[in-house]
Amino acid sequence: MNTTWRRMVLLMAGLCAEAGAADRPRLFITAEASPPSAMLVDGKVAGFAADKIRLMLDRSGIDGEIAILPWKRAYQLALAQSNTCVFSTTRVPEREALFKWVGPTHENDWTLFARTDRRYKFANIEGARKLRIGAYNGDVRGDYLMEKGFLVDSVQDKLSNPRKLLLERIDLWASSLRVGNAMIAENGWSGQIVPVLTFRRTEFYLACNKGVPDALVDKLNASLQAMNKEGVSLAIERKYGFASAIAGPPGQAPCREPACMAKSNSSTSK
Repeated sequence: MNTTWRRMVLLMAGLCAEAGAADRPRLFITAEASPPSAMLVDGKVAGFAADKIRLMLDRSGIDGEIAILPWKRAYQLALAQSNTCVFSTTRVPEREALFKWVGPTHENDWTLFARTDRRYKFANIEGARKLRIGAYNGDVRGDYLMEKGFLVDSVQDKLSNPRKLLLERIDLWASSLRVGNAMIAENGWSGQIVPVLTFRRTEFYLACNKGVPDALVDKLNASLQAMNKEGVSLAIERKYGFASAIAGPPGQAPCREPACMAKSNSSTSK
């Protein structure tokens, strides 16, 4: 092949590659910084949920950009922009019709924390009915408690809740066990604040705007299910020191192995 033909072949190959890339669908993915699920590492979004979603996009033939934003903004963008999704989003009945859902990507818990010296012992959430509960603005736990008539004090900054708890400006703080314990350890509050009640377990999803085509949502769900069956999802979680537990029936130990996770995901998707 002479030089002229070689150049023409390379040019055509480049044009075809550009055309193929242009034909690939693209999504904008938003998330809140919440290590080890999503965080900035050397200017790049990392974390076990972020890595899962990046791999799901790649396996599904979808280009995507992941951006870390304040939760309220991340959530509102996914509601408003047709090519946008947000994680990690709790799937509850109040949100069901607002999005198209991919997942679950991992499990979530709703836990109340208190000052150690209060020595609270609750049989259930009703035991906290008359107490002041600190929550994060826009977080589903606070929204749920407000709807149920509990006394909720919402803040814009997550660190404000444990600080207010130590100052006795609130009685309890609603968070997840993982995030709450991490914040306590990082800020030197161990021994001062403890979890006192886990009152609900839910699952996290990638929530996509209603304008995202069903075909893309189906591809992403299929990619995630394949990753779960292959053990890829579990390997990503272990890389970050996190193991998701897909809850079984009450009294049954949570499932963490690939075969069981795939079975649980399958039943959830029906």
